[in-house]
Amino acid sequence: MKRSFKSVALIGKYRSPDVAEPLLELARYLSRRHVRVIIDELTASEIRTGSHPVLPLPEIGEAADLVIVIGGDGTMLNIARAIAPHGVPLVGVNQGRLGFLTDISTSTMLKTMGTILEGRYVTEDRMLLDGRVYRGGDRVADALAFNDVVVSKGTRGGMIELEFRIEGEFIHRQRSDGLIVATPTGSTAYALSSGGPIVHPSLTVMTVVPVSPHTLSNRPIVIGGASKVEIVVMDAADPRVHFDSHTHVELHAGDRVQVRRYARALRLLHPAGHSYYRMLREKLNWNRE
Repeated sequence: MKRSFKSVALIGKYRSPDVAEPLLELARYLSRRHVRVIIDELTASEIRTGSHPVLPLPEIGEAADLVIVIGGDGTMLNIARAIAPHGVPLVGVNQGRLGFLTDISTSTMLKTMGTILEGRYVTEDRMLLDGRVYRGGDRVADALAFNDVVVSKGTRGGMIELEFRIEGEFIHRQRSDGLIVATPTGSTAYALSSGGPIVHPSLTVMTVVPVSPHTLSNRPIVIGGASKVEIVVMDAADPRVHFDSHTHVELHAGDRVQVRRYARALRLLHPAGHSYYRMLREKLNWNRE
């Protein structure tokens, strides 16, 4: 049974001058449909929201039945990590470039939202990664990632030397520019540009992709979603770990980065008739029939 959406939160790309008009247009439309509209606090600091209640992002997951993000995939990544623990579905309206996650255009936004409110939509559950950094016996940092967790050499040049393990079993040691652990969602991001495969989002797997490895035998590998990956920093001048490029932690030699599947999936809503393969054809300019 399709769920009804009585309270919808609107979040716009931060400090984007192009967000105000479509966001307020959507707010008016939802109000006419007798839907309670909530505006994200940072978004409201940039535009006049009228009488709509304003809440900080951490509280939106508790107050809304649906979250609509207006911006690009970068905005969606940041919001997804904050909303995922609450189990609230997300819809993305694209104002970016490729738009793998934000697949609704502003020109069809109102029509599409009308069909979603009427229960005509496609649901898609996407896995996230739970990343943790250990130094000695202490956990010094942790963060969620929707796309990927990347251990990299940093900004000082040279290579990073890493040891890679799965479920505690030694796999190999490599010298490279870094190592990417990606979700199926992240398979079309940094992992793709580093030679990794495109993975359908319905699969519960992780891809582990080396970035410019010194030895060509270090190849991408696809592993089960229940696996625990551990990356040990052996040697580097300026090592660090990035979570979706939104959060980064500086690392030391001997630090361990553990990555596993996050316990909750993120639910995305798409227009009725949505096809992942059609989206790939459009975004990647593949030949059509």
